Amino acid sequence: MEDIVVVFCTFPDSDVAKRIAQELVKSRLAACVNVLPGVESIYQWKGELESASEVLGLIKTTTAMYPTLETRLKELHPYEVPEIVAVPASNVHPAYAQWVREMTSAE
Repeated sequence: MEDIVVVFCTFPDSDVAKRIAQELVKSRLAACVNVLPGVESIYQWKGELESASEVLGLIKTTTAMYPTLETRLKELHPYEVPEIVAVPASNVHPAYAQWVREMTSAE
């Protein structure tokens, strides 16, 4: 079983996404964050149908690091209820999985 997870998280804009991504990588909570602009989100919030342009972050980390990453992401995120969805990664290229482990471990 792989110990790599991909965390999906939306952000209000690229500047916020990049700032948070840099913090997560610098603090070794994430090995990599892909910042994907141009996401249109449609959802219900407080009884109203909403639509918003957002930026999607794909955050790569380990299952061991995930609880700390989630806590930090909630602290940094501007949304009242941020989207934080962790999906276990299967069939990860072994060399990539090893790199993720190395980048998210203590130096």
